[in-house]
Amino acid sequence: MEKFLMSRKQYSIRRTYIGRLPEGADLLDSITKICREEGIKIGKVTAIGAVKKAVVAYYNQTEKKYYNHELNKPMEILNCTGNVSLLNGQPFVHCHITLADEEGKCFGGHLMIGTVVFACEIFIEEYEGEILERVFDESSGLSLWHPKTILME
Repeated sequence: MEKFLMSRKQYSIRRTYIGRLPEGADLLDSITKICREEGIKIGKVTAIGAVKKAVVAYYNQTEKKYYNHELNKPMEILNCTGNVSLLNGQPFVHCHITLADEEGKCFGGHLMIGTVVFACEIFIEEYEGEILERVFDESSGLSLWHPKTILME
């Protein structure tokens, strides 16, 4: 008997949005705003470009608490990947980001409000299929996808 079972469902791409965010925009806030304006309830987000400054977070699993790290310098976005699902009935964007400074040193974590765009190209894929809802998970202290919405039938 398998100790760990992976939950999954199949989805199809419904629409794809490709765009450029303006200089000075907040990266996370802008992506969230697009998802809410377009009614995207489930999807995938990717972005590349550069930021003027960033705020990333690390989740301490023991304390069940996020710790923000402010990176107050220009950096390249090496990768920004995330998803869109619903939290309390509203589109919720969950992204992680990897950044590099002028020396090639990398920093990363959970993308937070306060990350200011220098230049950024984004891709948002909206999916067709059962909506994923986030619910509070007591053991992790996080709002995770509800297991009933991702179990195979």
